[in-house]
Amino acid sequence: MPFSPGIQARGIQLLLGGVMSRVHKDLRFTDIPKSTESLQVETGAGPVTCTVYRPPATTDSTDALAPVYVNFHGGGFVVARPEQDDHICRYIAAKAGCVVINVDYAVSPQRRFPTAVTQAYDVTAWVAENGPANGWDGSRLAVGGHSAGASLTAAVCRTARDRGTFTPRLQIIDSAPLDQVADPAGKHSPIAKPLLTPHLMRVFTAAYVPDSADRANPLVSPGLADDLAGLPPALVITAENDRLRDEGDAYAKALDAAGVPVTHRVFEGVDHYFTHTGPVPAGKEAIELMAATLRTALST
Repeated sequence: MPFSPGIQARGIQLLLGGVMSRVHKDLRFTDIPKSTESLQVETGAGPVTCTVYRPPATTDSTDALAPVYVNFHGGGFVVARPEQDDHICRYIAAKAGCVVINVDYAVSPQRRFPTAVTQAYDVTAWVAENGPANGWDGSRLAVGGHSAGASLTAAVCRTARDRGTFTPRLQIIDSAPLDQVADPAGKHSPIAKPLLTPHLMRVFTAAYVPDSADRANPLVSPGLADDLAGLPPALVITAENDRLRDEGDAYAKALDAAGVPVTHRVFEGVDHYFTHTGPVPAGKEAIELMAATLRTALST
């Protein structure tokens, strides 16, 4: 008898979580110092711990509060290792001159949809509303993520638009799963053995959204939504060899057709999560693109 998706997801957490969140040694930006603090945000789905990265002080700094970027890590909605994005958070804080909030949202199968979406939105809303007391400017806010975290980013932006609460100046969508309805076997890659296998993708989806009726929900599958007007400007990054490339490309085109300003970059010759695993030149170029785009979007 095959193991249930929940048991398989727990196995991934225990046996593969460390491997899946490993960062290439030459992408760790060891020249950028690390100085962080922890904070806890109360949400409608329980407390969430976040790690705060602040930009380094400069001799020409003013008393103005720095803008803020909220980051959501990847891991198939199953692996809870926000530290896998430490290199990106440190780089963005230093190069974009903003405070970075790295969110440790709850994962499946212990906490299923909509827990992660609720936590992601509530943390971002809290960050937008509580800036001065914490040393950042919540009115100059951006949000972004990688893989599963990019899907959460799209859900946060959609919820904020629908509720009329805060308006991010930028959303970063990096290698996102945007269609949880389509069979992963139909998501092709030009290489023989891409990182994401159909079996692994099915385990992730079944653990995160066990009720198949929920998988077409635009908070689960943002790429299936047809009402994208009014969403924040987007930087959409896709990888040529990634099984998720086509849905990322399609989402960028749909945002553009809806009148949303979009910067879309397809990185050639790389696979899913190349910003963490390499190749190093492409990974560094993508992370620099994120920082530069954020710097421009968050500037006054």
